[in-house]
Amino acid sequence: MLSANIKTAREAKGLSQEELAAKLNVVRQTVSKWERGLSVPDADLLIALSEATEIPVSELLGESAPAPKADGLEALSAKLEVVNLQLARQSEARRRAFRGILVAACVAVVLIFACLAILNGSYLGWDLDDPETAVAVAALHAFEWAFVRVAPFVLAGAAAGLLLTRRRG
Repeated sequence: MLSANIKTAREAKGLSQEELAAKLNVVRQTVSKWERGLSVPDADLLIALSEATEIPVSELLGESAPAPKADGLEALSAKLEVVNLQLARQSEARRRAFRGILVAACVAVVLIFACLAILNGSYLGWDLDDPETAVAVAALHAFEWAFVRVAPFVLAGAAAGLLLTRRRG
């Protein structure tokens, strides 16, 4: 919601990301991250953003009625904390999904290696007089040849990815 409101406010004012960034003394990429919901402005920048777009902070945060002035900064900081918590949850969910894909890749490589080890090239002794069998043997042999050369890199990459994305705590 905040990201869409920032983009709408900027466009309503007729400003490019670069122009808004210059007014706020940040880089264009920062404004882009705000608009894509990848980060949120801190309290000072949110106030500066409100002044630059001439839209109240409460509207940028999605409120229809303005908050009282006395606790405006406290309310603002509480809302920013909620937004940061939501971003952290999204980031954790993406990290978990990525780790799940890496684990699945490791398991798939190990299972295919196990299947090929069980076959142990026994398909090479099949009767190749039948053209369909000959094609199947050629396809299986080509798959085995390519898999044995590519799989170690996939396994090593997935294992490295798992190590790099583990939670440090």
